[in-house]
Parts: sequence; structure tokens; C-alpha cells
Amino acid sequence: MTSSSILVVEDEPAIQELVSFTCASQGYRVLRADSVGAARSSIRDALPDLVILDWMLPDRNGIEWLRELRADERTKALPVIMLTAKGAEGDRVAGLDAGADDYVVKPFSPRELLSRVRAVFRRRAPQHSGEPLCFGPLTIDPVRHEVCVNDEPMKIGLAEFKLLLFLVGHPERVFSRAQLLDSVWGDHVFIEERTVDVHVLRLRKALAKAGAQHLVQTVRGVGYRLAQQGGQ
Repeated sequence: MTSSSILVVEDEPAIQELVSFTCASQGYRVLRADSVGAARSSIRDALPDLVILDWMLPDRNGIEWLRELRADERTKALPVIMLTAKGAEGDRVAGLDAGADDYVVKPFSPRELLSRVRAVFRRRAPQHSGEPLCFGPLTIDPVRHEVCVNDEPMKIGLAEFKLLLFLVGHPERVFSRAQLLDSVWGDHVFIEERTVDVHVLRLRKALAKAGAQHLVQTVRGVGYRLAQQGGQ
């Protein structure tokens, strides 16, 4: 099971219920909206991990709102799957060109939808895919909440687990403290940036027991990254 959140933006009650039930059955935390306005309010409170967005909504075209999401710094990387009855090639191209990560045509099977959700998570946010992630000697299982170094299990705190899960999902990339706060703790959680330093130190201390503390590297003046070589 996974605690990742999915916002379902769909105005047809039967389809909204089907999509929501399908996602919830796999452990996703489901949020619902039946209009762009309701979706905006939901995202204003906290970003979901993925959006399933209907093309035709009562107050606004879903494609137009998708373009807004992609133009906003806060939401430009938010994974979005378009859900629509428009199956023509031109419509698919329009959806993808607007920034959709995938495109599901109605009617659809629950298995197909879940497959596409997992595929988008693997590409865009692997830490939310529910599948074990590996990097060098590290293996982290988000479902079992387990971390292994060279196949040996290790103890790690919840905050450090979430931080490591995010970094393993984005290896070799440098993240500022602010980016880590938003991505790991949520962009509406107000804690000081130096809190990241504390959790990085705790994570390194835990990894040090297996000789893997060097993987979490400081990039001076920028932030942190997970890498096997280099570091400053």
C-alpha cells in the first residue's frame, strides 16, 4: 500500500466514483473535485502527488487549467493524467502538448488506469510509485518502509526515511533546502530550512552504520544530493 495522494477532477459522479475507488483500492489517498474551481481550492491547501484531470469540466476546460499548472512554478512539475472521451489523434496531441504526462480515453478499464498511474509515477515521481527503489548499495521499499544497505536492513527514523526516499527517486540531482522542504514535508508545512540540515545529519548517522554516509552529499551554497561520486 502507498500513502501517495491523487486528486481526481471529474464532474460525472459515476466516473469520479470509479476512478476514486480504483485508486483507493491500491492504497492511494484520494481527493475529489468536480470543477476547476474546486480543484484549485484543493491544491491551494496542499499539492497532491498526481492529478487525474477530466478534459470537459462545468466551469472551465481542463486543458486550459493544465496550461496554467504548467506555467506556475509551484505546480509545473505536478504529474497530470488527462481523462477524456476525446480519443482522436489531434485531441491526444493537444493534451500532451499542453503538458499532460499521459492520456486515458473513456471508456477505460480500471487496470489500464492503474497501469498508467504507476507508469507516470515511475517516470515523474518514482518515490510515489510504490515500487522498491535502488541506488548503489541502497534499496528502499516505500510500501514496507524498509531500507537496506548491501541487502542488510537498517533502522531509520520516519522523517529520514521520507528524505532518503525522495533523494533515491531523484539521484544525482541537487536540491536546495527549500526544495527539500516542499517535496518531502509539503509546501504548506512551515518549518525552518535548517531543519533539513538536522535530518540530513541524522540520515548520515544512520547510513554510517553501514558505511554508506558518503552517498548523501553537500553541495556548498546550494543544498544536497544523492550521488556515489564527488561531493563538496
